[in-house]
Amino acid sequence: MALRKVPMRKCLGCGEMLPQKELVRVVKTKIKPENENEEETYEISLDLTGKKAGRGAYICKKKECFAMAKKARRFSRALSCEIPEEVLLKMEQEISENE
Repeated sequence: MALRKVPMRKCLGCGEMLPQKELVRVVKTKIKPENENEEETYEISLDLTGKKAGRGAYICKKKECFAMAKKARRFSRALSCEIPEEVLLKMEQEISENE
């Protein structure tokens, strides 16, 4: 029986290549405007299941990796948008709860 290939992803914090299942996905999802005149908005959230639609980036489940990625502004660069401080604080709380 053939072995399956394990998908590897790079952590934004430490830069280490790890199996996808060991990492947490950060997702940028587009929110549709209610009418045509409104500007497109995005929601940034943690995807603990790995199944949400949208642009994703991966981070270890460690506080240290999150702190390094936050300090170097790697989330903003990977997701191509500016991320508000309150969203980063919420994500940091969720990671510390799941550590």
